[in-house]
Amino acid sequence: AMCGRSLSPDFIFAWPNSHVAVMGSAQAGKVLRIVAEGKQKASGQEPNPQMLDFLEQSTAMKLEQQSTALFNTAMLHDDGIIDPRDTRKLLIFLLQTIYEAQQRELNPTRFGVSRF
Repeated sequence: AMCGRSLSPDFIFAWPNSHVAVMGSAQAGKVLRIVAEGKQKASGQEPNPQMLDFLEQSTAMKLEQQSTALFNTAMLHDDGIIDPRDTRKLLIFLLQTIYEAQQRELNPTRFGVSRF
């Protein structure tokens, strides 16, 4: 499923084998290579194949590492990694939590947050 914090979900969980990325790492590396090559040509420089290869490969490697479920959970992009076998139980619990939250009336305090 596709979701993100900008869509204001109540919860976001990931399975251990999931990947979170706008596009595949190889495609992103290729896009950056094309952009860098075009920039070099536009400025009148001869494209440097070694630099372009390094840019493409390093971008792909970095995005591959940063698209894992563990990395995204560590960066707080979701609410945690769950065991796929627990998905049904977790969904039931979360739906009950959301329903209960809608039924409650909030009583805002008249003072700020006190931390002890």
